Amino acid sequence: MRDVTERHGGTYYASAVGEVNVTTKMKEVGAVIGGEGNGGVIYPESHYGRDALVGIGLFLSSLARKGMKASELRKTFPQYSMAKNRIDLTPDTDVDAILMKVKEQYEHVDNVQVNDIDGVKIDFPDAWVHLRKSNTEPIIRVYSEAATAEMADKLGRQMMQVVYGLQR
Repeated sequence: MRDVTERHGGTYYASAVGEVNVTTKMKEVGAVIGGEGNGGVIYPESHYGRDALVGIGLFLSSLARKGMKASELRKTFPQYSMAKNRIDLTPDTDVDAILMKVKEQYEHVDNVQVNDIDGVKIDFPDAWVHLRKSNTEPIIRVYSEAATAEMADKLGRQMMQVVYGLQR
């Protein structure tokens, strides 16, 4: 989303995970569209809620306007793949302390942006990784995105090794 938004001259904003957090941020900054990593589209001109039909309508409208096939339209967007991993912890693990250490380790690295809006998300120039504690089980979710599935998984697993090293 960041790459597409910035390519078109817009400003990208991040929020904590969850529809209410996304819509709150959208209202705060006057966003024209938003959503979540699960593909949920939020389009304020319709309403402030995830709406699959609105997303489908926007997609079909774009196809019609551009006179393209879906496969042709897809080629106009950056190619990324996502990997989802998890780190199992014990119930007494101080997850917040671990995430703070990860943040501190990366916040002064050149060409890397770190935010702690919801866990720790590390944006590299061509990939990102997000570590977020679960509210229901003693785990850290490790989501990563890169140009290929292999690269995304490798980045996620590298970050898992960083966390394992911090637990020693």
